[in-house]
Amino acid sequence: MSDNNPKESASGEQQKQQDMSRRKFLKNSGLVAGGLVGGSLFGGLLTNSFDSKKEQKVEEHKDALIDVQEAMQFFTRHQDFLVLMAATEQIYPEDEHGPGAIKLGVPYYIDKQLAGRWGINGRDYRHGPYTASLDESDQSAGPAGEQSILDRGDIFIQGIRKLDEESQKRFSTTFDKAEEDQQIQILQDFDDDKVKMNGLAASEFFALLIQSTLEGAYSDPLYGGNRNMEGWKMKEFPGAQTSYAGYIDQDEFIKLEPVSLRDYQGH
Repeated sequence: MSDNNPKESASGEQQKQQDMSRRKFLKNSGLVAGGLVGGSLFGGLLTNSFDSKKEQKVEEHKDALIDVQEAMQFFTRHQDFLVLMAATEQIYPEDEHGPGAIKLGVPYYIDKQLAGRWGINGRDYRHGPYTASLDESDQSAGPAGEQSILDRGDIFIQGIRKLDEESQKRFSTTFDKAEEDQQIQILQDFDDDKVKMNGLAASEFFALLIQSTLEGAYSDPLYGGNRNMEGWKMKEFPGAQTSYAGYIDQDEFIKLEPVSLRDYQGH
C-alpha cells in the first residue's frame, strides 16, 4: 500500500487552510488591534488547532441546550443563545491549552450579566444629546464615550440576530451551524464595519462581544463564567487568596490552587 494517500493529503491541506484562515481572522480582529490580548495572556490563541467537525459541534450544542433550559435568564430564544455560543467559541476556542468559551460557561456569564443592571446600563448616564459623528479625528469635544441610545441588552440582541441573519443570507444556514471559515468571515466583516446595524456600528457590537467573552473566561466564577476556575488554572492565577504572607518572601515560584469568592460564602 502506498504511503501517499490522496484523501489524507487533501484533508490535511484543508485543515491547514482552516487554521491559517482562523489565525488571519484573530490577527486582524479587534482581539489584537484593540490591545485586548497581549504577551502571553493567550499563549496558544493564535496557534491553536480548533476541531471543527460538524458532529462534535452539534453534540456540544445539544448538551449546552439542556443547560440553557435550566439557566437562561436574559435570552428568550434558544437560537439566540446557540448563536452566542458559536460566536464566543470562535473568539475563545478550545485547544491543547484548555477549554474554550462554551466549556468555560462564557455564554452563561454573558446571559447573567445582561439580565442584571449591566444589561440595561443601569449605572450609566443615558440621556442625550448624542454626538452626530463618531469621527475619532474630531477631538474638540474630548472623548465621546458610548454614544448609542441602545443599552447593552439591545446591542446584544440586535448583534446576535444580525450574525444569524448574515449567515442565512450568505450561506443558507444559521450561524451556529455554519462552517468555521464562514463564521470567521462574518465576524471579520463585523469588525471591519462591513455589516449595517441600526443605532450603532457593527464593530461596536463586536468589541462588546470580545470584551464580554474575555470577562467570562477570566472573571471569578461567582459571576457565572470561568467554570471550575479553568480559565485561572490555564494561567496559573491564584484567584481570590486571602493572604500571600506565607509566600511573599520566597524566591521560587509558588503555584497555588485558585480560590473563588464562592469559597468564602457562608463564612
